[in-house]
Amino acid sequence: MIDWLRREMLEPEIDLGPRTVPIVLKRNARARRLTLRLAPDGREVRLTLPRWARSAEAIAFAHARRDWLAAQFAKLPQREEPQAGGTIQYRGQALLIDWHEKAPRRPTLADGTITLGGPRDALETRLGRWLEGEARSLFTADVAHYCNVAQLESVPVSLSRAQRRWGSCSDRKRIRLNWRLVQAPDHVRRSVVAHEVTHLVHFDHSPAFHAMLGKIFEGDIALADRWLKDHGRTLYTHFG
Repeated sequence: MIDWLRREMLEPEIDLGPRTVPIVLKRNARARRLTLRLAPDGREVRLTLPRWARSAEAIAFAHARRDWLAAQFAKLPQREEPQAGGTIQYRGQALLIDWHEKAPRRPTLADGTITLGGPRDALETRLGRWLEGEARSLFTADVAHYCNVAQLESVPVSLSRAQRRWGSCSDRKRIRLNWRLVQAPDHVRRSVVAHEVTHLVHFDHSPAFHAMLGKIFEGDIALADRWLKDHGRTLYTHFG
């Protein structure tokens, strides 16, 4: 029994009930303690550890908290591949998927329905690419708008596939935005864009940052933040 337990503690994966997921280790020179997280889509357990920590001890740490991880996993929205006759989310609305094998492969949107053709087993890939294209167009327009309001030169936009961050502005020369925001209501997506545009001036979350954000964003920041907190994980439901 003891030998079996020791082997289990060294396994870089963990059984969370419905699924066994890998344990991914990441060392961080600035970390002072072990940090344990479940990926937003539930596909892996992430452990950040200081340089001094042993990998075996970190994995044992994750196994010791299996019940907590399983409870977090149970709260995640169930993964659902897009299917013909089903729906996908786009700008806060559910679009009906109208698939016909002989229809044009490129999706077209009309009256709340997205129509497309091509091989059925590649349906998710084509819909995902369409959403990413829509995200890029919307983000580009949003960034240009808020930069204009803030009297700034517009900056390039790139798409992010981050698991936890909705946006970033690391060098003040480019803004990265999570493509999944195209599924959220417009005011939520635009609040994130306005947030990152504000970081072009204030690279922190100081009172000056919040004052500027309040001036350039036309909506209710608290309401948008609440939506992301309550529903953000649902944006990972349909696409891997």
